[in-house]
Amino acid sequence: MTRGPTLAAHRLPHLPTPLDAFNAAPDDEAGALLLHSLHSLRWSRRISDHRPYPDVESLLAAADEAAYDLSPGDLSEALAGECLPELPEDTYSAAHTALTAAHAAYEAKFGHVFVIHLGDTPPAESLDRVLEGIRSRLTNDPEEERIIASEELRRLARERLQSLLRGAGQYPSAAPPRGATSPNAPAPGK
Repeated sequence: MTRGPTLAAHRLPHLPTPLDAFNAAPDDEAGALLLHSLHSLRWSRRISDHRPYPDVESLLAAADEAAYDLSPGDLSEALAGECLPELPEDTYSAAHTALTAAHAAYEAKFGHVFVIHLGDTPPAESLDRVLEGIRSRLTNDPEEERIIASEELRRLARERLQSLLRGAGQYPSAAPPRGATSPNAPAPGK
């Protein structure tokens, strides 16, 4: 009985994936990608230092775990690097005053920008979801709001990281959070 070529003979050559590029990237490039996802130097270092990751799910699990472990200082640093969610352009002209007033009240009470993960929210509903979120979260006490903001940041970081890893391996440059010079600089106090 003659056997044909084995399955291994028909395999395509391994093409590098965005995860392969991330795993092999110099520390500063990997740090830039991570800081684009969440503006925390400690979070970025922790994930970068544990490369290589065998698959995207392992990387996302590590990102989630590191986000759950953010100290109050790390959370403040991450929040300082955030801005209001991106909404459709015509949204701002239609409800600019309501959004500005709601966000100003939120920042005055909590001392940081409002963060929310919009996920699959249709663009036409984004403004309503942001305004509803701000208004409902204004009733929180500061500690409760820090917990919610932390969870929203974790979800945002996960989505951003997934989005960037779906790309062609080109990492956007990301400025380190305010007061930091490099994602690989020694952590304060070390």
